[in-house]
Amino acid sequence: MPSPLSVDLRERVVAAVAAGASCHRAAARFGVSVSSASRWSQRAHQEGHVAPKPMGGDHTSKRIEAHAGLILRISKQEPRLFLREVRDRLAE
Repeated sequence: MPSPLSVDLRERVVAAVAAGASCHRAAARFGVSVSSASRWSQRAHQEGHVAPKPMGGDHTSKRIEAHAGLILRISKQEPRLFLREVRDRLAE
């Protein structure tokens, strides 16, 4: 996964847009995508900064942990179930 672009670059793009350049023109000038220039400008306006959001991390364990008791109970009752069968039981 690529690393986020620098805060300095983000600030320069946002400053160019704030000075009157369109997102298209600022993006072309600094070599970034138009969507990034637009997102950064919106974020600077709404949140007051352009720092990148945290990357990576665990996004799924909370959903699994919410059903841990049921998953363990199914696993103990029928230890030879395939994962797709456990998934189907959880869907029920």
